[in-house]
Amino acid sequence: MFYRPRRLRRTPVIRELVAETRLSKDMFVYPYFVVPGKNIQHAVAAMPGINHFSVDTLIKDIEEGLKHGVNKVLLFGVNDKKSEDGSTSYNKKALIPHAVASLKKHFGNDLLVMTDVCLCAYTTHGHCGVLHHNEVDNDASVAQLVEMALAHAHAGADVVAPSDMMDGRVEAIRESLDNKHLENTLIMSYSVKFSSAYYGPFREAADSAPAHGDRKSYQMDSRNRREALKEAALDEDEGADILMVKPALAYMDIIREIRDFTTLPLACYNVSGEYSMVKAAAAQGWIDEQKIVMENMFGFARAGADIIISYHARDICEKGWI
Repeated sequence: MFYRPRRLRRTPVIRELVAETRLSKDMFVYPYFVVPGKNIQHAVAAMPGINHFSVDTLIKDIEEGLKHGVNKVLLFGVNDKKSEDGSTSYNKKALIPHAVASLKKHFGNDLLVMTDVCLCAYTTHGHCGVLHHNEVDNDASVAQLVEMALAHAHAGADVVAPSDMMDGRVEAIRESLDNKHLENTLIMSYSVKFSSAYYGPFREAADSAPAHGDRKSYQMDSRNRREALKEAALDEDEGADILMVKPALAYMDIIREIRDFTTLPLACYNVSGEYSMVKAAAAQGWIDEQKIVMENMFGFARAGADIIISYHARDICEKGWI
């Protein structure tokens, strides 16, 4: 008598019973692009189904999402006021602190608010840090990122998420939060953020494309695996509460390796290019959108992700895909 593995695949109920990887709504974080003004909701052309929101329309959209279990959001500011050093990200009229305060006032602890901490959408040159002689100055950039994180935390952000890939920024943010009695604010670090062509649609959505050059001097080389492990280990040592790999689809081997060495929660970011390719192919009738999306999501979870940041999250939750 030989073993018959097909017995465990015979019916849908059996397959559900023995499934090794499972998803729940609690794993998903939905990104939003926030713009200044009022009564604004307009589509991002490169990302079908994704919009820019002013704070008032953002509240209404989140109210709808909460009905379906979408209770974790990640905010990106799309700022019309930029500066050389990115200081418009944290001044008294800064967009995201205003958005965070409004959301926490309206929803309280029913909504988990994460904020992206990076200067690219707030600098005139579009780089993720402060330029000095046309190069990104690491330590000067870290100082600005600390101010941005503090502004978000003071406004009530539950989680600040530095995505800049500057050296030492997690430790600097952690120390500053603790010194300002904001020790309960979580840090979800973009620990392993690769320099990737998959970010193209996002740069339209966030108005954050670099005016010159590229980001390869601070974002990671996509060919490197050992360096990814080093970056994740450094962020864990510096005080990150959650680690992240970005992008997700082409880097599931990295997700798996980091999952194997850390006990921290691990997030992955299903980025704009991954999202838009699925949407474009589905619009042509070339793929089954639901099946492709869920295959990707199970792939991320199977690789080891505990948290999935995805523009598909609303469809997944609202359309009952899980």
